[in-house]
Amino acid sequence: MELALFDLDGTLLPGDSDHAFGEFMVRLGWADGEAWRARNDGFFADYQAGRLDLPAYIDFATSAWRARPEAEALAARERFMAEVIRPQMHPQALALVRKHQDAGHLCAVVTATNEFVTAPIAQAFGVEHLIALRLARDAQGRVTGAIDGVPSYREGKIARVRDWLAGLGRTQADFSRVHFYSDSTNDLPLLEQVDSPVATNPGSALEAIALARGWPILKLFA
Repeated sequence: MELALFDLDGTLLPGDSDHAFGEFMVRLGWADGEAWRARNDGFFADYQAGRLDLPAYIDFATSAWRARPEAEALAARERFMAEVIRPQMHPQALALVRKHQDAGHLCAVVTATNEFVTAPIAQAFGVEHLIALRLARDAQGRVTGAIDGVPSYREGKIARVRDWLAGLGRTQADFSRVHFYSDSTNDLPLLEQVDSPVATNPGSALEAIALARGWPILKLFA
């Protein structure tokens, strides 16, 4: 069996679901427009530059919705899926996932974006397994704004994939080939750990690395 891992934002989606969800909070009036947008844009720029303060970002990003009733937050997420995400789900990205599924490969989305935002996105792509940033919850099950465990970000993606496979009674060595699709240099640690790294819709930095190392370059949204 082969293993196919997919980053989400910029890879299967042309945009960034985390940043877009923040913009959606502004649209709903759940966050102060210009001040929120400026901070959201600043965090996104830090992510792209590889210097994101992840705990600070998670506290900020969840603050607009985590104190609201669960039903209200879930309804907002459904609107976000319908109005923002589904229009970004291109046939080429869906076909890439289906290609691996039809070949009988074990597939997972591996993303640094939190589980609340990404669970319905992975489901919409038809991917059963999601490795996303886990949100800490209090004794009543409410999101606190902290991170639970190892975040699936940069080197943390390696640990989270390893732990996920262990939960299935497997290791990476059990697979004849491991594919990983990503657009970002933030994912270099995991790209360097797999047999088949694919720079997918890469930024200029990752494209240069892929060209130097002979990695395939896939442009789904060109």
